[in-house]
Amino acid sequence: MEHKKKIIINIGRQVGSGGRIIAKLLADEFGCQFYDKEILNLAAKESGFSEKFFEQNDEHKGFFQTLFHTHAPLLSDNNFYDNKFSQESLFQFQSEAIMKAADEGSCVFVGRAADYVLRTYPNVVNIFITADMKDRIRLVCERQKCDEEAARKLIINKESDRSSYYNYYTGKKWGHSSSYDLCVNSSIMGLEKTADIIGCFIRRRFELDNTEKGRKP
Repeated sequence: MEHKKKIIINIGRQVGSGGRIIAKLLADEFGCQFYDKEILNLAAKESGFSEKFFEQNDEHKGFFQTLFHTHAPLLSDNNFYDNKFSQESLFQFQSEAIMKAADEGSCVFVGRAADYVLRTYPNVVNIFITADMKDRIRLVCERQKCDEEAARKLIINKESDRSSYYNYYTGKKWGHSSSYDLCVNSSIMGLEKTADIIGCFIRRRFELDNTEKGRKP
């Protein structure tokens, strides 16, 4: 069911917080198009560069050094020098893909500084999902089939990349409450109830009634 008004939901998340799962529940509830890694495919199509190139540098600020160790096929048919490729080019391609998707209808975006990219758009809400470290480690262990030590290391390393990327391109602070409209700890209520709480906030924020919910009973 489509809404009377287009809405954009941006979800920032700690690694292992269940943010992607919550984002998908919200997309189902409000009948929104869901974009996580899907945006990389759109950016690749728009730019002419390989999707694998975007995947290797996903939410990673220091991709410029990676480029010089990249094999030619990752650059698709475009020429590096002819396109005057700069350190901000991947972010720009991805931003254009995000804006194009947002122009087409209601969306839920996961990460990739979409809150900053869409800062001038109407009917946008920015959410950040946190969780207790023990719960995050448990979820990463289940997902990656690894032990707790490896999960903790993955969380620390990935969040270092993620925060550097966000802070560099937005001028804001990743995970800081001042950067978002609502911050929620998913450990307190669990993923589904957290999605319900956020859904209630969104309906109140945009004055949507319950008949506009897209989730099937």
